[in-house]
Amino acid sequence: MGFFGSAITILQTLVVAIGAGLGVWGVINLMEGYGNDNPRELLTGMISSNLDRMFTDVNQKTSEIAGQVGQTPQGWNGSIFSMIEGLSNSVIMPIAGIIITFVLCYELISMLTERNNMHDIDTWMFFKYFVKMWIAVYLVSNTFTITMAVFDVGQSVVNSAAGLVSGDTSIDISSAITDLSATLESMEIGELVILALETLIVSFCMKIMSVLITVILYVRMIEIYLYTSVAPIPFATMSNREWGQIGTNYFRGLFALAFQAFLMMVCVAIYAVLVAGIQFSDNLSSSLFGVMAYTVILCFSLFKTGSLSKSIFNAH
Repeated sequence: MGFFGSAITILQTLVVAIGAGLGVWGVINLMEGYGNDNPRELLTGMISSNLDRMFTDVNQKTSEIAGQVGQTPQGWNGSIFSMIEGLSNSVIMPIAGIIITFVLCYELISMLTERNNMHDIDTWMFFKYFVKMWIAVYLVSNTFTITMAVFDVGQSVVNSAAGLVSGDTSIDISSAITDLSATLESMEIGELVILALETLIVSFCMKIMSVLITVILYVRMIEIYLYTSVAPIPFATMSNREWGQIGTNYFRGLFALAFQAFLMMVCVAIYAVLVAGIQFSDNLSSSLFGVMAYTVILCFSLFKTGSLSKSIFNAH
């Protein structure tokens, strides 16, 4: 096993060395191929192109966040919602019916035995039991209506807050290029080569983070669909004191998922304030990595909104 690990390490080193050599060879060939042209114009165009692609991806993804989190499960994808509702009604609802029957029978037996083994029976007890039974059946029968009402409340909060916490999350590259051109003209060829490589790396990282933002948004919606698909089961336990904590915790989880959208809106608003102060004329490298750092912070913050929302509502 030690020899095998050593061989893998050597192979990785060789791959890195070959890749670095090919990269240097490619850059040299590229410069030689444009030998008759102005290399400064070539590098400047490469840097501008990388910046344009980089900010286009970031602007597109951040602008989609508000629209995505402000949608209800019905509005986000009606086909998935219909499928989840059908599965819940046809598969989960019969199981919930068995559970609610057991819970109500257990509730009746407990109520009778608590009264001195049925020696102290009062008609008010049965009236209270029938009211509780009606409420339990009503909750299970209207599971999806109640569940979607929670997300309607969350959507209303997001829409109400949109006008207060929203900001311009786009980075205007057209206005930045004017200051950028003057900065690039004062740089040497070697500095431009390094800057071109930096913009290429940052652009690639920004594409990865754009994908991560999409993954975070889609994972949240899929979690909502999965959460609502089994809604009848925890609803069936809410009529009992011992089992009711299952339903109570489920409701906390619903509100946590609904209000996670509001926390995402706040994250986007903070990001908008941060990117509004970006200056490209002072130190271009620092500005580039600053934009990347802000986007990393945005991705991490969006990822943490789920656990933060659950901790606020004490859902687990």
